[in-house]
Amino acid sequence: MQLILIPAAITLAITLLRLVGELQHWSTGLFNPVAGGGGALIGISWLPLVFGPMLAWKLVQSGKGPANVWKVAGMALLGLVITFGAFGAAQKFGVGAILGAFLVSLAAAFIPWKAWPELGKTLVLYALAARIPVVIVMLLAIYGNWGTHYDVLPPNPPPDLVAMGPLGRWFFIGFIPQMTIWIGFTVLVGTLLGAIVVGLGKPKRA
Repeated sequence: MQLILIPAAITLAITLLRLVGELQHWSTGLFNPVAGGGGALIGISWLPLVFGPMLAWKLVQSGKGPANVWKVAGMALLGLVITFGAFGAAQKFGVGAILGAFLVSLAAAFIPWKAWPELGKTLVLYALAARIPVVIVMLLAIYGNWGTHYDVLPPNPPPDLVAMGPLGRWFFIGFIPQMTIWIGFTVLVGTLLGAIVVGLGKPKRA
């Protein structure tokens, strides 16, 4: 928990900054309000690329490294391949299959867990600290119809999704993605890059 305090605080600050920027209609290059965020520079999806290696390095320094760091990297890569494969296959079978792919993406996050459980636990905690505030913001934004990327529907949404009330819409475009694929993405990307950085840098135990 101590390891993730600063990363979680930084992530929350960026989430709130992103929300304010979209509500104030600041530069769309930094705060894009379209569905998915439109590749805006201010966001939290890239943070696992930084915090994954940082947390992995600190764990090794504290004597909680893996037996084989390259095995960890390979298993994390396998999890990402399975995730992308699940979503690629789901595109051919409709909404139900896509929901299944979300669950597969979450399950894939635990593939490298046995090889480095300390990093897995740490990244799951960080992912929850990062994504639970987003879930809350999305609920408020959908009910308030704020016109941000937190509440707009994706392009060409299914008619059933359009017809849903605010709570149902939040559940399908907010809660499910944030608590599945984004948790999985954070853990797998953080683990992969963390293992590579540790393997190349070989940090010493403090």
